[in-house]
Amino acid sequence: MMASTAAARSVRSHVAPAGREDDNHAISSRPRFQVVTGGKAGKDKGQDRAAFGIFSHIKTVSVVHIIVAVVFLFAALLGSLALRTQMVQNSFEQAQIQTNISKLNQDVEDDQAQLDGLQASLPDRAQKMGMVPQQGPLSIDLQGYQAPSQPNQQSQPTQPTNPTTKTTSKGQ
Repeated sequence: MMASTAAARSVRSHVAPAGREDDNHAISSRPRFQVVTGGKAGKDKGQDRAAFGIFSHIKTVSVVHIIVAVVFLFAALLGSLALRTQMVQNSFEQAQIQTNISKLNQDVEDDQAQLDGLQASLPDRAQKMGMVPQQGPLSIDLQGYQAPSQPNQQSQPTQPTNPTTKTTSKGQ
């Protein structure tokens, strides 16, 4: 059967495209397989054991390398998961803080607007209560002021001796 297949191939191989008539006998690039005789019967048993010992050491080392690689990949996966979880948590906290800051800024603006409104209405409310605006600069008379004798007693403001004289005391 083998011969007929080779013959069939050789018949087909004689047909060549134009311009390649002299390449009829191309060498096959397929490797040829050969049977090796002798095998294990010719080797020493000690050599077989030594070869097996080397093979088992190589196999153990490769298994250790595989285990180390798997552990490393697993640790990298867990590390990546932990970092991603922490980043999501930080992002969520940042969003909450930004929301709180914007609410507080809005509250401050509302309170400031309310304060501005109260300050604007203060002169009108004072006039309705019968108060009159102050005329001229404000001065404080400290003549006749006595320091409290004991620090635990509350100091009573003293009446100026001459209420018609107004002096300004700076630095006291």
